[in-house]
Amino acid sequence: MFKSNFPALHQSVNGRPLVYFDNGATAQKPQVVIDALNLYYSQQNSNVHRGVHYLSQQATDLYEEARRKVQRFIHAKYEEEVIWTMGTTHALNLIAHSLGSTFSSGQEIILTEMEHHANIVPWQMLAEQKGLTIRVIPVLADGSLDIAAFYNLLNEKTAVVSLTHTSNVLGTVNPVKTIIAAAHQQGVPVVLDGAQAAPHQKVDMQDLDADFFVFSAHKVFGPTGIGVLYGKKEWLERIPPYFGGGNMIKKVSFNETTFGDLPHKFEAGTPDISGVIGFGAAIDYVQQIGIDVIQQKEHDLYQQIVAAVSDIPRLEIYGTTPNKAAILSFNVAGLHPFDIGTLLDKQGIAVRTGHHCCMPLHDKLGIVGSVRASLAFYNDEEDINRFKVALHRAVEMLG
Repeated sequence: MFKSNFPALHQSVNGRPLVYFDNGATAQKPQVVIDALNLYYSQQNSNVHRGVHYLSQQATDLYEEARRKVQRFIHAKYEEEVIWTMGTTHALNLIAHSLGSTFSSGQEIILTEMEHHANIVPWQMLAEQKGLTIRVIPVLADGSLDIAAFYNLLNEKTAVVSLTHTSNVLGTVNPVKTIIAAAHQQGVPVVLDGAQAAPHQKVDMQDLDADFFVFSAHKVFGPTGIGVLYGKKEWLERIPPYFGGGNMIKKVSFNETTFGDLPHKFEAGTPDISGVIGFGAAIDYVQQIGIDVIQQKEHDLYQQIVAAVSDIPRLEIYGTTPNKAAILSFNVAGLHPFDIGTLLDKQGIAVRTGHHCCMPLHDKLGIVGSVRASLAFYNDEEDINRFKVALHRAVEMLG
């Protein structure tokens, strides 16, 4: 039903109909998003803000309306709490730089063993610069976090807790509301990497009470190169900007610069206008379907794909906690994940192999990589059946 809205899904790969199971890396785009991009460049192309002419005003209206769409999508209190970034990685670097500038030597940063490199490396760079210590919440055998260990790590030295809302390898949906509440009792801010959560489940900033929440448009069926940093207004007003330049200032002289108000304080330079407008179209599309419908469809698909691989000898699934997204990461003992992925591709099945930018997690699991099939609501039972046949064939060929 939904597949008809996505042009890229109607093609053949290696002579077979495409089955796209790499949604954890990027999602396909509905026609309405493609149309919005085409319309902008063909009829609305202009730089935003301060332009008095019609095209600039039109582009600015679309650009700022997209910000309000994101505000409603994540239930932010104020639209100026939505900051445009280049993506999740950019947003996490911005937070590490800007929030991290307020940290002092000897303080501690709490991460988890399941973090994407984008939520490890910026904090490591900061820790080296400022003399900070990184503490890590362990992952249990079922792919859930050791919450008891988290409570022991949280102390008067903790400067920030930064963790993934949903693991891009295990699919684990972490108990972030519980973690946030505990951190706030100690006066500690919490950063959530929402890249894998925002496309697949309801995220409500008022309910979660997160201080910062980041995600990318391209995983929410929008364009690449654009992302969101949500921050509570009081935090965004307190911390310094990351980039300097045009659009983010009130006044510049060679003696002094005064920064602009939110959200422009963090948005230096010409933005990705088309990406923002395309993202607005993607949010409209998701809202029209309903995030609850999407979540239920993907839950059902995950149950189907687990059943489809259940009879394959020597197959091990990573992440078995019940509260998880539609991400199936696995290995077949004795077979290299790259070889499995290659043979699946020969049959038109797109999966991802490797460490998925989570090397510490794979080290914890004792593996060099895994095969990841990550689903979206536009996948269907036929995709699952074709994957099942192709995977059985690949395992048989590889022995």
